[in-house]
Amino acid sequence: MTNRYSRTLLWLAIGVLIVIALTYLFKPRPVITDIGQLSKNSFRLSISEEGKTRVHDIYVLSAPVTGYLRRIEADVGDTVTMSDTVVAEIEPIDPTLLDPRSEAQAKADVEAASSSMKLAQAEVKQAEAELEFASSELNRMRELRVNDSVSERELDNARRAFKTTRAALATAQAALQMRNFEHERVKAQLLFPTSTQQQRGTCSCVSIMAPVNGRILKILTKSEGVVSAGSPLVEIGDPRDLEIVIELLSSDAVKVEPGQKVEIRNWGGEGMLTARVNRIEPVGFMKVSALGIEEQRVNVIVDIQEPFERWSRLGHAYQLDVDIVLWQGDAVLTVPVTALFREQENWAIYAVTEGMVERRIIEVGRLNDFDAEILSGLSEGEQYVKYPTNQIVAGVEVIPPENMLAN
Repeated sequence: MTNRYSRTLLWLAIGVLIVIALTYLFKPRPVITDIGQLSKNSFRLSISEEGKTRVHDIYVLSAPVTGYLRRIEADVGDTVTMSDTVVAEIEPIDPTLLDPRSEAQAKADVEAASSSMKLAQAEVKQAEAELEFASSELNRMRELRVNDSVSERELDNARRAFKTTRAALATAQAALQMRNFEHERVKAQLLFPTSTQQQRGTCSCVSIMAPVNGRILKILTKSEGVVSAGSPLVEIGDPRDLEIVIELLSSDAVKVEPGQKVEIRNWGGEGMLTARVNRIEPVGFMKVSALGIEEQRVNVIVDIQEPFERWSRLGHAYQLDVDIVLWQGDAVLTVPVTALFREQENWAIYAVTEGMVERRIIEVGRLNDFDAEILSGLSEGEQYVKYPTNQIVAGVEVIPPENMLAN
């Protein structure tokens, strides 16, 4: 009896230990998770994007005439003065080379012009001889008229002949001058580029002056060579008149208004620069992103509000980061966006009451990349789960990591 009673007590003790062990193993344990407390914080809704600086007014100097551009000795960044600094000079263009047929025709034209000039010279000599004879005849008639040896009519005829031959001489001289000019014109057709290149640098040039005070931003054509009228040569602008262009998605651009505050980061200097939105352009454009996605973008223009001395190192087409502040508050109930999840069409959060999780439907206001504004559903001072996981469900007990470490 004693052995039998002892075995019964032994098995009973083993069964109790097994029940205790199973109870301990399958007992729900608190889930370790980060727990936050709803409080009022500063909250800002902004749009972050890359921007690029540009000079507000850029003047493109172009060639006013077709000619030979002298090499532009100025460099990018040089200071120019309005109506004083000569930016570029253009010389007359060299004549074109003649093909053998055109050259033969030009030489023939020169010979013909030379013969015409000799003919005109002979006509001038003939007219001079005629005038000399008419002058002698007029003097003779005048002497004879004194003695009444000739009539008045014969004297008038002599006068008329003198005037006629004098006019004929003037006509011959004018014709000779015209033939000389024609000879020079046809000779000009035989000018070759080699003859004009020897005169380069001594002839008068067309000087292109700076239209405004500023600096050279870009030299489009620096080396010497032939340029056509209207060819762009140099870009000039004033770096003090700098603005920032931000290419926003059209869905973000509609949220921006003129006058909103802008913070400029990563611009190369210490701290941040403050700026204001100047205008939003009323037309968008298509741009392909780095991922190959077509996006509709809109230019937003921003003016820097800091003194020029602080950002004087910024220049045209510099890249920087900007934050456009859409709304800002100092005492706003906020939670991290990581604490939120969707419950059908509503936002929900896991509230913590006395260590137990409770699913709570809440009303969310403004959202940014990190925080969300709580309008209702969770009161100030209440606790919530910051990072809900699959282990977090309604009715589960939770404890923060620091309590587990303390135990």
